[in-house]
Amino acid sequence: SEKEQPAATTLHGVVLEVPVIDMSDPEEEKVVEMIAEASRGWGIFQVVNHGIPDEVIRELQRVGKEFFELPQAEKEAVAKDPAGGSIEGYGTSLQKDVDGKRGWVDHLFHRIWPPSAVNYKFWPKNPPSYREANEEYAKKLLEVGDRLFRSLSIGLGLEAHELKEGAGGEDIIHLLKINYYPPCPRPDLALGVVAHTDMSAITILVPNEVQGLQVFKDEHWYDVKYIPNALIIHIGDQIEILSNGKYKSVYHRTTVDKE
Repeated sequence: SEKEQPAATTLHGVVLEVPVIDMSDPEEEKVVEMIAEASRGWGIFQVVNHGIPDEVIRELQRVGKEFFELPQAEKEAVAKDPAGGSIEGYGTSLQKDVDGKRGWVDHLFHRIWPPSAVNYKFWPKNPPSYREANEEYAKKLLEVGDRLFRSLSIGLGLEAHELKEGAGGEDIIHLLKINYYPPCPRPDLALGVVAHTDMSAITILVPNEVQGLQVFKDEHWYDVKYIPNALIIHIGDQIEILSNGKYKSVYHRTTVDKE
């Protein structure tokens, strides 16, 4: 609709500098306070020096991109099973949602942790290094997730372990989603993903250099600045609920690109 078209609704020429937090800062209390403050005021922040090696992230991105560049028939080999009711698998959102809006995006969803929740049926066999790249990333990701949970918990005045326990403890499911936005002939009229908050507890986003993420702040939509090798952290609905609304889930959307 006109009131949602990115060309008409984006504040142009201004890039939103969301809080950037250096996780290698030796002053742990300062890191905790910055994470809690960003989660209260923004619901989104970027972390640098987070402990996931650049090459692990590059490899994750490489295998994901290669999967989406495969012929359609190969991607369909891991397609969602509409009858099974699972959200896992490859799918395209170029169909209407409840309000009749279409997102200009293809996606792949599958669980990556804990091992008991993983179903390799939905993991691409091609490229051959897909599984290794994802498992390597998952291992490193767990440490980042645990640190975020601890900081968010302490930031609420709770014991370090309490928030994670409230969200499911060691049974928390880690779900990987890759969004692939094909070139769009009219990016001024379309969105990759329409405005929403995430229903997760925490979303840990690996962006790339193509601008896409926008955040709603002070009644305007802004592009979020890309920082190489940073991770973008979204507070999701579960944490907003668990914190009794002290932390805010971030309202965001994705634009698309002609090229």
